[in-house]
Amino acid sequence: MSRSSDEPSDARNAAVDRAAVEPLAALVAVLAVGAALGLYTVALDDATVDRERPSAETALDRAERTATVGGVVEPKRLSDIETFRYPTTVTVTAGGRTWRIDSGDDAPGPAAVGGDGRAAVTERPVTVRVGPGRNVRGTFRVVVRR
Repeated sequence: MSRSSDEPSDARNAAVDRAAVEPLAALVAVLAVGAALGLYTVALDDATVDRERPSAETALDRAERTATVGGVVEPKRLSDIETFRYPTTVTVTAGGRTWRIDSGDDAPGPAAVGGDGRAAVTERPVTVRVGPGRNVRGTFRVVVRR
């Protein structure tokens, strides 16, 4: 083994030991950082609000919160719902009866819901009070014209 006369052997070995990184550990670290950045990007994209189109889910949450008392939808409270920003139709169907309110001059009707993408539609099952002490399962539906 040859030695350089101007460099002591201890300094050279110490420099080699400090700079050594296992290739597998470096690869794992790079992959972990890349995966974390990818997950962050996906989470950030899901958290952004789509401001171009009205959301029927938001309208449904708001309308259901107004019309519900103690976990049961009271159809007479549909009239208490404030007007929506976009033309909206709220429908509650239960026990063979239907209650409906329209918000806006050109609120979408039942025929307006088609596959053309001009109306956002969402619905969920709810319990509806149809009479004193009489509750049945029903559907709370909101249609928002885009």
